[in-house]
Amino acid sequence: MTEQRRLITEIIRETPGHMTAEQIYMLAKAQMPCIAMGTVYRNLGLMEQSGEIRRIPIAGAPDRYDRNVKFHEHMLCRQCGGLEDVWMGDLLDVMNGMAGVQIDSYELALYGICTECRKAAAAAAEI
Repeated sequence: MTEQRRLITEIIRETPGHMTAEQIYMLAKAQMPCIAMGTVYRNLGLMEQSGEIRRIPIAGAPDRYDRNVKFHEHMLCRQCGGLEDVWMGDLLDVMNGMAGVQIDSYELALYGICTECRKAAAAAAEI
């Protein structure tokens, strides 16, 4: 494993949330000034292909990367842009039973307001 790959892996494992490639690049560049954006993209692609991380495509925004590769859904907050994990049970099994075909993966876009934004709105309403 190259030093660049080791650094990118460390950043993904130790930083909470779902970062964009640019966010990962900025954190990597702070520790390794000679790293290139192309190196980050290339390594993220290799890590996705090997199943180490999951790429989360977001319409109209940069893809995000998730260190948790267990199948689960995500919700994008319409106010802060944060991305949260959402666990909807064994949705794949339910869909397979309903569809009568073998579905092995899916992308489900969930949009709403995250817990923190809802708390902030509630606090502002009390003032």
